[in-house]
Amino acid sequence: MLKVTVWNEFRHEQKNERVREIYPKGIHDAIASFLKDDFEVRKATLDEESHGLTEEVLHETDVLIWWGHMAHGEVDDVIVEKVKQRVLDGMGLIVLHSGHFSKIFKTLMGTSCDLKWREVGEKERLWVVDPSHPIAEGLGEYIEIEKEEMYGEHFDIPAPDQLLFISWFEGGEVFRSGCTYQRGKGKIFYFRPGHETYPTYYHKDIQKVIKNAVQWATPTKLPKPVYGNSQPIEDIKPKN
Repeated sequence: MLKVTVWNEFRHEQKNERVREIYPKGIHDAIASFLKDDFEVRKATLDEESHGLTEEVLHETDVLIWWGHMAHGEVDDVIVEKVKQRVLDGMGLIVLHSGHFSKIFKTLMGTSCDLKWREVGEKERLWVVDPSHPIAEGLGEYIEIEKEEMYGEHFDIPAPDQLLFISWFEGGEVFRSGCTYQRGKGKIFYFRPGHETYPTYYHKDIQKVIKNAVQWATPTKLPKPVYGNSQPIEDIKPKN
């Protein structure tokens, strides 16, 4: 069974009563709850030792799901580097919502990952623009979310390997809300919905996307490439 680690700062839920009402055990617990029937799931949070991402945990994780917002700067650079190396070695990474500003996502993208935003609880229509992709399996033409935070273009990210979802918001903005990348042997999926003051992670289609993304981001069983100085495979004839 695939091993998934759900990482969350777990700060909003402790400081904001509204967030605590929606996610009483934390966003990470809500996500883990709908994944646990299909995957072996563990949870990790910022204030645990090594942010809950010890060498052992990372080594045993096939896919890491990341939610962060108010404490990106508190994530230890040493841990970020370890997560990055695991991605390069093949671990899948799913970055959710405000995780676009996390150290790990910015490091892997190499850009500011900045964007426009507005929080007034407007309708979001999340259009499926690549219905053939496995992450979109089982969805209709779009997902409608009654209330969400707006993210708007320009989103300062590299051109995605694949663009799966584009959001339209009630205020008129659009946003590239589902983007895939490959870094080294690892697959990365950025998925926009999931502001902490709205019950987005209880939406069945949002859950379906995240489940599909875990399956898609599963590490491949390819051998590790060999680098460095290499001896010739064939005899090399001296050149005059």
